[in-house]
Amino acid sequence: MSEFVPRYFQIEQSLRGRVASLEPHSSLPSESQLCEEFGVSRMTARAAVQRLVQDGLVYRVPGRGTFVAAARANRTAGHVLSFSDEMRRRGRVPTSRVIERRERKATEDEARRLGVQEVVVLTRVRLADGKPIALERAVFPAARVGSALEGDLEAGSLFEALAASGVAPTSGRAALAAESATAEDARYLRVRRGAPLLVERRLIRDQQGDALELTESRYVGSRYAIDVDFDVELPPS
Repeated sequence: MSEFVPRYFQIEQSLRGRVASLEPHSSLPSESQLCEEFGVSRMTARAAVQRLVQDGLVYRVPGRGTFVAAARANRTAGHVLSFSDEMRRRGRVPTSRVIERRERKATEDEARRLGVQEVVVLTRVRLADGKPIALERAVFPAARVGSALEGDLEAGSLFEALAASGVAPTSGRAALAAESATAEDARYLRVRRGAPLLVERRLIRDQQGDALELTESRYVGSRYAIDVDFDVELPPS
């Protein structure tokens, strides 16, 4: 029996597929049209569209509707976006090469942060148009991911596989650091040892707020960047 997947997430994924095939500034269905198409409330339809707005995939024009945004060069740091969706948004073809996929006992840190004793480790090289962009190692609670990690994770999206199994990656917290490429990085990313990398370590939670994934992504600094939106805090007057 599959677990509940929020309707807004199903609508969001459907819209992401449409956005990927449309030209910039093409119009999307209105909220009332989405309500009729998916049989949901206006609030649910609005929540789905809002997630696309936050990811920079679409934009709204008051009184006119919602439109496909022009492709952005980089990811925005404040949003969880799958690598596959991110690369498609840039007009590139995402693929992966699975290096490791196995179940093992959790380390002390993994047990503390995920709340389990058995985990599944998935290590992949993430590529865009055949060029290696990142070396990614993700750790999941073994009992929760089930068959989601057994499918084709070289051509397919892990986020989509998880959502199909009833577990929706929804929110997270990440830390960024600059590090030098190790011998392993150099081997899989085709860079020299010591080359600059952008390293992102994050904890992703599901739709219930439970810890779902611990991930370390090691990006080639010259091939990837993350944008940061911020507010300026003025001193008190």
